[in-house]
Amino acid sequence: MALVVQKYGGSSVADANSVKRVAKRIAEAKRAGNDVVVVVSAMGDTTDELLDLAAQITPLPPQRELDILLTAGERISMSLLAMAITNLGVKAKSFTGQQAGLITDAVHGRARIVDVVPSRIRETIEKGQVAIVAGFQGVTTETNDVTTLGRGGSDTTAVALAAGLDADVCEIYTDVDGVFTADPRIVPAARKIDRLTYEEMLELAASGAKVLALRSVEYARRYGVPVHVRSSFSHAAGTLVVGTHGDRIDPNAPAPAVARAAGDGAAQKEAEMEAPIISGVAHDRSEAKITVVGVPDVPGMAARIFEVVAAAGANIDMIVQNVSAAQTGLTDISFTLPEGDGPQTMAALKSVQDELGFASLQFDDQIGKLSLVGAGMKSHPGVSAALFGALRDAGINIEMISTSEIRISVVTRADSLDEAVRAVHHAFGLDSSEGEAVVYAGTGR
Repeated sequence: MALVVQKYGGSSVADANSVKRVAKRIAEAKRAGNDVVVVVSAMGDTTDELLDLAAQITPLPPQRELDILLTAGERISMSLLAMAITNLGVKAKSFTGQQAGLITDAVHGRARIVDVVPSRIRETIEKGQVAIVAGFQGVTTETNDVTTLGRGGSDTTAVALAAGLDADVCEIYTDVDGVFTADPRIVPAARKIDRLTYEEMLELAASGAKVLALRSVEYARRYGVPVHVRSSFSHAAGTLVVGTHGDRIDPNAPAPAVARAAGDGAAQKEAEMEAPIISGVAHDRSEAKITVVGVPDVPGMAARIFEVVAAAGANIDMIVQNVSAAQTGLTDISFTLPEGDGPQTMAALKSVQDELGFASLQFDDQIGKLSLVGAGMKSHPGVSAALFGALRDAGINIEMISTSEIRISVVTRADSLDEAVRAVHHAFGLDSSEGEAVVYAGTGR
């Protein structure tokens, strides 16, 4: 018997028929002899609809009240799914994040899980019942208020529960058949990846791949939780995200076999020698670029600028500082950040312009980021040349470049991003020979 945590996204439970279909899949897993815990997102676009409703009431809703509002979506899903499973003759019970023991900090809207105390979930499992948990939410012990975890929070809920329950595997069900070498909505010839390391998946998620939330992958790596990404619309083999490369895991195998193979160090080490150079191409349209023009090139100036940015609560991605002009002693500093963080960051920098002495600020929200990811690239020369050559041949101009051991990221114009992704994907031989990838519904979450 295995303990399996399954997570179903909003597109998987978009309507009553979808809920019934997911319930049937859960009942089959339970009847196969597994203990099953399910994390569920809000139905379809419910969260966005609730946000729109709040915006009609006030442009600045209190974060505490917004969290209470948004958690209603998952509560609807969890109760309907529990009803559907019970209707199939399998006992099920639903729980809010608070009832499931998901303890968070007190930051409304983007809370972080600080502890998991799943005593009621364990009791439900011991009684032979399926536990259904509302994703995306928890509770802070400071005030006992409901909190939400931010976008992709249900993925994080599922992995955190899997870690807290010492589950054999965490299955993330979405609307594509796994993790692909590129977004199949942009590159129909994208190829499904059978296996990824946590590090590769972290880079892909951080670079814009939406199939797994970044924080869920961080949590999985920290606690060694095997993650199996699959489609709720088919029974196709998915993508395994585990510690190191290996080729002896059958994604169709039962959960215990997946977990055992994920821990087979000898097999992983042997197969890692033949790991592919490039795992995939990710893209991100959600960033903007700020350029601080005419910065005095003196020690400590960059530190002061980014202290102001940090105080504004912005998350910085890429940074480029130009060489100082000898005649003027001035330089320009450009950095990218989430587009939503742009207004407050611009305002914060503007308020210290006289103090820091820079000339002006520029804001650009028409950029796109392309990232090439692969654990094998660090030991293979010529990857950068091939990437830049593919972009050159496609007539794509590069504005910024950033690298890590297993990633190269470039910033281009937003209207060139799709073409850039397709060009790079083809240049590195990632196109599938098995026909077009299937996108069953939704946006890939």
